[in-house]
Amino acid sequence: MEKYYIVDSSILPESFDKVIQARQLLESGKVRQVSEAVKVVGISRGTYYKYKDLVFLPEENMIDRKAVISLMLENRRGMLSKVLQTVSESSASVLTINQNIPIHNIASIVISLDLSHLTGTVDDLLNHLKQVNGASNVQLVSIE
Repeated sequence: MEKYYIVDSSILPESFDKVIQARQLLESGKVRQVSEAVKVVGISRGTYYKYKDLVFLPEENMIDRKAVISLMLENRRGMLSKVLQTVSESSASVLTINQNIPIHNIASIVISLDLSHLTGTVDDLLNHLKQVNGASNVQLVSIE
């Protein structure tokens, strides 16, 4: 089970902060390639790729938070509806849904969510989705 914490950066490796700096350089357009960004901040490409989707700064303006969640669903009537009901009960809003055709009676689903009005935490939402009978492999792919 994944857990998320907010911790003081003084207890974390310096490389986490540098990964965030590199990502900010790329997002702002100050550099165009990962190789440039990691050179500027002084980390390896491997370190960047290892942590780029795992470390984030809490933003003062958390109004436009978004997340991508993936899961596997049994190919039964109403399964996606149960997942969407669970998302709705948490006050998250669905932005996109990508559902692949079922193979071996299991369909992979990727849902992007607007978390602006989320009640509870992302962990709470993930745990509720894991409780949906017929849902498995619930994972947070990324969060902004």
